[in-house]
Amino acid sequence: MVYILTDLRYQAVQREPADLKKHMKSFKLKPRYSVGIWYFAPGGGRFHDRYVPEKTVPERIEMAKQMASLGVKAIEAHYPAEINKANLDLYKDLEKSAGIKVAGIAFSHFFDKEFEFGSMSNPDPKVRQKAIKIAVEGLEIVKEIGAGAAISWPGIDGYTYMLGTIYPWMWQNFEKSLAEAMDQVPGVRVAIEPKPYEPAPNNIYRTTAEGILAVQRIQAKLKNPENVKLLKEGHNLVGLNPEIGHVTMGGEPLAAAYALVGMYGMLAHTHWNSQPFGNYDQDLNVGVVNIQEAMALMYVLKMMGYKEGFGIDINPERMPVQKAVEINITVINKINEKIEALPHDEIIDTYLDPANHRGGLETILAKFF
Repeated sequence: MVYILTDLRYQAVQREPADLKKHMKSFKLKPRYSVGIWYFAPGGGRFHDRYVPEKTVPERIEMAKQMASLGVKAIEAHYPAEINKANLDLYKDLEKSAGIKVAGIAFSHFFDKEFEFGSMSNPDPKVRQKAIKIAVEGLEIVKEIGAGAAISWPGIDGYTYMLGTIYPWMWQNFEKSLAEAMDQVPGVRVAIEPKPYEPAPNNIYRTTAEGILAVQRIQAKLKNPENVKLLKEGHNLVGLNPEIGHVTMGGEPLAAAYALVGMYGMLAHTHWNSQPFGNYDQDLNVGVVNIQEAMALMYVLKMMGYKEGFGIDINPERMPVQKAVEINITVINKINEKIEALPHDEIIDTYLDPANHRGGLETILAKFF
């Protein structure tokens, strides 16, 4: 396998009206779907036991093979809990036998008891070193297997109380640690996944904007000559992997949040599900809540010319995982079909000249739904 750093610079292109109209007619979104091996046998929650039996990694790999016929092209897993040196051949065989490659490798920085007070932001330098070691080894596997990126979801990093938290130390510890790991395995991208809360009462990067600022600070700390060269060429070695549920939990409008990430050329990957606002993280199937926002998000991705992955990140506790994956792929494909059928020129003209198109967008959307 050969790791290839994908070029995200296209996302930041700002088109003039005529060019945007041409782009909207010519560019077609072609979702490439990945699944997360962690939800193939969902565990119990805080208040209930698990509803399905536990599955080993080999058993989950066999389950993944059956998803190729649904349109699944890739899989995501955590290092070292789900993917590691000992079982890497299973993932290589998955690609050979079913055409399903590894799209993303997330760091297991949130489950182990050693990370009770954070992983890469932990005040204890010994704990930070363990977290850095996990990141370095995860990055090495990304490179070896040719995955799209490493994923950093710092779910346990953050704080409980607003008073008493020394925020600059918290951010600096995390960002210096991640930069140190990336300099040991240069040229590999890391995608940060912001989230407002859970499992930490307040996560270290609560919003999309905080994630973008973190990317800029981390990249400023990179010192490896290979990394510095790529940064000077305009590539982002750190990006974001926004999740619909997490963005919604933060009260952010989906389309605007993802568009902001794209404007900086940082949209390394996307995670899809749905989420009721003001609730715990539910990882519901796409479209069962706020489907209009998912449609607006898809339209933003089309305008951006998005070419990266569509990761299905769900928690199918009460239905077979294969059925859940099938439902989500079907819904996303239908949303994409509806977006393609919109009158793009009319929508652009309505935005450019709202005074002479009063009710225009509403009329379009009335037909749309």
